[in-house]
Amino acid sequence: MEYLKNNPDNVRRPALALAPIPYFWSTETILAFYAEATDWPVDIVYLGETICGKRRSLSLDDWMAIGHRLADAGKDVVLSTMVLLEAESELAILARICANESFSVEANDVGAIQLLTEQSGGSAEPRPFVIGPHINTYNAGTLSLLFELGAMRWVMPVESSRDTLAELQRTRPTGMQTEVFAYGRLPLAFSARCFAARAHNLPKDQCDFCCGNYPDGLQLETQEDQNLFTINGIQMQSAGPCNLLSVTDELAGLEVDILRIAPQSQGTAAVVRAFRDVLDGKTTASAAITTLPSPGPGGWCNGYWEGEAGMVFHDPERF
Repeated sequence: MEYLKNNPDNVRRPALALAPIPYFWSTETILAFYAEATDWPVDIVYLGETICGKRRSLSLDDWMAIGHRLADAGKDVVLSTMVLLEAESELAILARICANESFSVEANDVGAIQLLTEQSGGSAEPRPFVIGPHINTYNAGTLSLLFELGAMRWVMPVESSRDTLAELQRTRPTGMQTEVFAYGRLPLAFSARCFAARAHNLPKDQCDFCCGNYPDGLQLETQEDQNLFTINGIQMQSAGPCNLLSVTDELAGLEVDILRIAPQSQGTAAVVRAFRDVLDGKTTASAAITTLPSPGPGGWCNGYWEGEAGMVFHDPERF
């Protein structure tokens, strides 16, 4: 993959990745989203259901078909696995994803890592895969172990700071790529219970797919009317999107290879374009910020990056 694109000064710039859709969208909405994404200036597209095994708008064969169309358009396609597996049917799909011969795999739990490692058969050239943001990768020892198992890329856990990243970048194995979550609601926690169903006084097994009524999740407020989290089925997200547009130069300086953008129901194309233009030196972050979609009542956040509370948006004046 080329990381130097449209940079007359020959400065190494990160590539852009589109994270898997975290929400429960209809089949038509998903197909339309990726039809548009075919023309977006993203280098990598992650596909698949990562939140809840009951969400079956698309089959694995459908995801594979989307992947082939994106690959034909020049995108690097990666199939993402679920974070929390609870049923035999989910394990069967996991096995099929890990066994596919068309695309790389993003492992979001250690079961996927085990399957991917076993498939390499102990060969000298293990099958490369991606370590997702939900794997606890916090130190050099873990990075080295995952690299030895075949990981070609790791996605920094969203709660890590710039200082943590800087330390790991100094010690990461040669040849291992680093990806950072740069825009979108942060994935914070998962539960065997369904927060969305509970909010509607429904049991998880009879949820009526109520999460589908909230294409960007359901806002959760405190008793003091403070925006606190976003409910997304069994997942809890940050109230507002993380926004690291202002620190793209820092990320490039830390030799981050890829910046990850999480899909939203509206405005994802504008987010991708803003990051691409800033990375390519076509505009400044202060100008590009005005083209981003509204973050909603939760506002933006970047506290984790700054080593502070995650919900904080630190130093907005830098825009």
